[in-house]
Amino acid sequence: MNEQEIKLIKGSWAKVVPIREQAAELFYGKLFELDANVKPLFKGDMKEQGRKLMMMLNTVVTSLEKLDTLVPAVQDLGKRHIQYQVKAEHYDTVGTALLWTLGAGLGDAFTEEVKAAWTKAYVTLATVMKQAAYGKA
Repeated sequence: MNEQEIKLIKGSWAKVVPIREQAAELFYGKLFELDANVKPLFKGDMKEQGRKLMMMLNTVVTSLEKLDTLVPAVQDLGKRHIQYQVKAEHYDTVGTALLWTLGAGLGDAFTEEVKAAWTKAYVTLATVMKQAAYGKA
């Protein structure tokens, strides 16, 4: 990721943080709409799950300049997701739900450049997670 992409992600994320609870609700609503088969994978309190998602995204966003420290954590996350019965194909659905959520939450601030930066970041990290979990991207 280049400096401009990181700047776009961080700037847009700063606008999501104040609405993070609503963003989490939007995300999971869209995820379950896109693939109802993933809903049973979430057995706990969805508000807590949403808080965990937002904390994880915040960690990723604040660590984009330090990929050497971020990648091992993302690899571990990918391996842990196997225990939750996450399949490789779920990552595409999650990416779609994430981008939709960012668009819904940011409105006009979700420009094509911002979307491209988020897409690149998500695809990069999802690929790392899938490689760690399944040995493939």
